[in-house]
Amino acid sequence: MTITAKERAPVQLGLAQNAGQFALLVAINGLVGGMIGQERTVLPLLAEQVFGLAAFSSALTYIVAFGLVKAGTNFFAGTLSDRYGRKPVLVAGWLIGLPVPMLLIWAPSWWWVIGANVLLGVNQGLTWSTTIIMKIDLVGPQRRGLAMGLNEAAGYGAVALTALATGFIASSYGLRPGPFLVGLAYAGLGLTLSTFFVRETHGHAKLEAANHTSTSTDLHEGLSTRDVFVLTSFKEKALSSCSQAGMVNNLNDGLAWGLFPLYFAAAGLSVSRIGILVALYPLVWGVGQLGTGALSDRYGRKWLIVSGMLIQALAIALIAATSGFGLWAAASALLGAGTAMVYPTLLAAIGDVAHPAWRASSVGVYRLWRDSGFAVGAIIAGIVADLLGLPVAIYAVAAITALSGVAVAVRMYETHPADARRPPRSGEEAGLGTHLSNPAGAQRSPASPPSRRSTGKPARSQSG
Repeated sequence: MTITAKERAPVQLGLAQNAGQFALLVAINGLVGGMIGQERTVLPLLAEQVFGLAAFSSALTYIVAFGLVKAGTNFFAGTLSDRYGRKPVLVAGWLIGLPVPMLLIWAPSWWWVIGANVLLGVNQGLTWSTTIIMKIDLVGPQRRGLAMGLNEAAGYGAVALTALATGFIASSYGLRPGPFLVGLAYAGLGLTLSTFFVRETHGHAKLEAANHTSTSTDLHEGLSTRDVFVLTSFKEKALSSCSQAGMVNNLNDGLAWGLFPLYFAAAGLSVSRIGILVALYPLVWGVGQLGTGALSDRYGRKWLIVSGMLIQALAIALIAATSGFGLWAAASALLGAGTAMVYPTLLAAIGDVAHPAWRASSVGVYRLWRDSGFAVGAIIAGIVADLLGLPVAIYAVAAITALSGVAVAVRMYETHPADARRPPRSGEEAGLGTHLSNPAGAQRSPASPPSRRSTGKPARSQSG
């Protein structure tokens, strides 16, 4: 077999060294986000106006199905990508997502919509998880926050723009089929780019693993899948704090997705104005991540997460406490800003703590908990709204979000301490560009200091 010059090129870590593939993966994640965006404005209205679902808990069943399936798929996406490579998982995700827009267009009953969202959950779990893992692989330890900011900005920027576009399409041409033709174009383009242009990045993770020094005896290389699950979910303080905060973050996003359009419609807003409000929150969220990811690289992760959760709680409460398009727009923008502070920072913190050998699995476990928040949020908000009304449901989610921020403040430690934030010395990132076949030339990752304190003593385990 002939080996091309590109295949012989040394594996290197760094954003500049992998700019082409990184930019391609950012664009692909925009298409992944657009697959959710096609539903954000239209599907809650479709449930009420076309399928006649009066109960909030019934109307939110598609979010429950989506959240549960996506959460489980996230876990398997991480373990599968560690075992078989990243690219096959990405391509499989797009193949599964291709029928989703057609099912939504042709759905004769609400069960078809739920089935479409089961497939959408698998699509999102495989594709979004894999683009995250691949970007973490490519950039190495120094620029994780920036990388996650760019990734999530592309995804949620596309959610916002697609929600806005489909709102205007629906107001002019009806709720079906026009809005979902946009999703069909996204799926076809995403599958094409992933199949023919994306390159495997597992080798980059192996290179970083050869250079990695763990900061705790619990975080060594040879962990089983069960060990990774227990550490990320419960035992390791930073990983488990991120997992609960991620779940609550998507709990309130499930509220925004499923109930805010109905809440605004009940106040008499038009479909186009609802589309603007629905788009504003993820738009600020998406654009804001361009800055917040890099801020976490410079100033640390923990307090950005805490502040973001508390700002989200305030914004959600303001939506229930006020009325009118202008005030709701301001609160939606504030909700987006708080989410932007949290979303890429949580992923960067997971990348800080997890060993490269099982980082993809840890990301999968984190995203399992995070995206189960869609289902938990839809169930809680739907039941409370049916029993006590929409405003009470919104206040309840605001309170849960505030408590989550307090829990992070109490339990989590800083995963990116000051001595890990220094810029790389001249040639240091290039030093990480050693070919995999030359491990002797490896040097320790600058993002993995021997201790969180500058005492020279071994770091204590952060589990428990």
